[in-house]
Amino acid sequence: MDFKEGAYIYINKPYGMSSFGALAHIRYVASKKLHVKRLKMGHAGTLDPLATGVLILCTGKATKQIEALQLHDKEYNATLQLGATTPSYDREHTVDYTYPTRHITRELILQALEQFKGDIMQVPPIYSAVMVDGHRAYKLARKGGEVELKAKPVRIDEIELTSFDPSTMQMSIRVVCGKGTYIRSLARDIGLALGSGAFLTSLCRTRLGSVRIEDCQTFDSFPQWFDEVANNS
Repeated sequence: MDFKEGAYIYINKPYGMSSFGALAHIRYVASKKLHVKRLKMGHAGTLDPLATGVLILCTGKATKQIEALQLHDKEYNATLQLGATTPSYDREHTVDYTYPTRHITRELILQALEQFKGDIMQVPPIYSAVMVDGHRAYKLARKGGEVELKAKPVRIDEIELTSFDPSTMQMSIRVVCGKGTYIRSLARDIGLALGSGAFLTSLCRTRLGSVRIEDCQTFDSFPQWFDEVANNS
């Protein structure tokens, strides 16, 4: 594996860090080990800071494959809190509204999830990197500006309820989806469908294309893995 020429690095992105922040850390470690000033590197498929999981980093000429990699389907495990909403649809912001949940049952959730299978229209979160008149939506939102985003077509191949706790009104889902799907927006829309509001409390990308989370290195395991791969090249 020639990292200078072009290679793929699979990282389990830590919680609380941006995808670029994860890339910057790995690039620093790799550049230092290769004795180069700055290893050429990019990432395929951005993860929110509060999400964890599969992040594919491409080095050298492999960066030309980033666009193609982003077209691959993705799989996520997500946990939703029902009965409340936040402006960002996750835990980045505090709860702004609460809603009744007594009417929610497992059967109602299963019925609601059915409407999200297949090709659907989805409005991205205002706290996202979507461009609005040349500006990132999240930057406009944080400045208190009016942000209106249009719905766009996305594809959800599979959506499965993996757990539901009526005592805490938390539910977990497994989602397989196409490019451009926001799981935060899906959480918002599931809350609307249930008449209760919802926001993400955790999100993990477990697969991107054929790369699974079991194939990924953590920040702690990466240095040793890198040495082993580089020495065997």
